[in-house]
Amino acid sequence: MGGLRQRAVDLAFALAWALVRRLPERTVTWLFRLAADRVVRKNGRGVRRLRGNLAVVRPEATDAELDALTLAGMRSYLRYWQEAFRLPEWSDAEIVGRVRTVNEKLLRDAHAAGRGVICALPHLANYDHAGAWAGLTGMPVSTVAERLQPESLFDRFIAYRKKLGMEVLPLTGGDDDVTGVLAERLRAGGFVCLVADRDLSERGVPVTFFGRRSRMPAGPAALSVRTGAPLIPATLHYDGSELVITFHDTIEPEGGTAAMTQRCADAFAVGIAAHPQDWHMLQRIFLDE
Repeated sequence: MGGLRQRAVDLAFALAWALVRRLPERTVTWLFRLAADRVVRKNGRGVRRLRGNLAVVRPEATDAELDALTLAGMRSYLRYWQEAFRLPEWSDAEIVGRVRTVNEKLLRDAHAAGRGVICALPHLANYDHAGAWAGLTGMPVSTVAERLQPESLFDRFIAYRKKLGMEVLPLTGGDDDVTGVLAERLRAGGFVCLVADRDLSERGVPVTFFGRRSRMPAGPAALSVRTGAPLIPATLHYDGSELVITFHDTIEPEGGTAAMTQRCADAFAVGIAAHPQDWHMLQRIFLDE
């Protein structure tokens, strides 16, 4: 990305963070919905990729049904960005009050055991909101962020997530050994959350996902094996104004990273199949396409 374009992108995000939070929520919702509809009509590469991924999730869907699901998916994706720009202005009560959980006892019991807990999530709904909720309810999150360009934009996202109460470590280019730091947090009884449905390294664990070949990062399972911390997959979806967090069966550190990662993939598939419109996957993920 050229220097001029990088500055333009950073300026656009800075303006969005400054302006969107000052507008009435109803107005912002209308604007972002309008933007999502326009993006779908343009049918660019990201929209086509989203449609292709959703076609794997819903192979029985007709073209009209897939078109409607793609539109709903893009509206959900733009809702994530809308909330990203407004979340820092929400009160603690609003952040917690807009969350509903399923099987939360799995998470709390694991955390109370004192071995630390790893939560692996796919790109569903708003994982930043989920992280803020966890911190406000007694489980501050340590996580990893993909380094963005320009660097100033990456710094904005780090500051944004820190403001929501999360410890954010850069995936690459930092001074610390990321895996080592996360292992330390877990051994101290901490809570590590990692978005784990897309492999960024191209060295991920092969999995079967919706009957197709894919790869997912080994990090969550490898951390679990290294530290003894249980691994809990979680999936998210929107229900009206609420964010619903569903915790799936705990994966104990046994059987090796490949088997554990496949179990994560299976849990992700359950949540995505139930709420495909909230899966924000605009990149290639299935290897046999």
